[in-house]
Amino acid sequence: MKSLITHQNLNIIIRNMSKKSNKKTDTKIKEVVQEKSPITIDKSKNILIEILAKPGAKQNCITDISTEGIGVQINAPPSEGEANTELIKFMASVLGVRKSDVSFERGFKSRQKLLKLNSDLNLTVEQVRQKINTEIQSN
Repeated sequence: MKSLITHQNLNIIIRNMSKKSNKKTDTKIKEVVQEKSPITIDKSKNILIEILAKPGAKQNCITDISTEGIGVQINAPPSEGEANTELIKFMASVLGVRKSDVSFERGFKSRQKLLKLNSDLNLTVEQVRQKINTEIQSN
């Protein structure tokens, strides 16, 4: 008897049970390691960027990239949408796009935000990641 077991898309294991014995033998077929990235593409080919906003900082800068999101310090208070406006301006300048090409998908009132870049920009995920890494290194 063969059964396919998946565990969060990380390991795929086939268990073979011998008819003659009750011994189970595990055979790893392949290990699919998909590192979660804060920069993805949605069904409409828009690029989505997960942001961990840190408002009230001394200057605008990108602090780090992790699996949870991209840490961005914003030089604006978190009131009346000032930090959100500053975040859009800063990310547009980092990515070299217009402010109107960057919008909120969700998280307008949260520190965990999801920004959307329009699909007609012809940017790839790798280009966005490279521009963000360049900004991190310049600080």
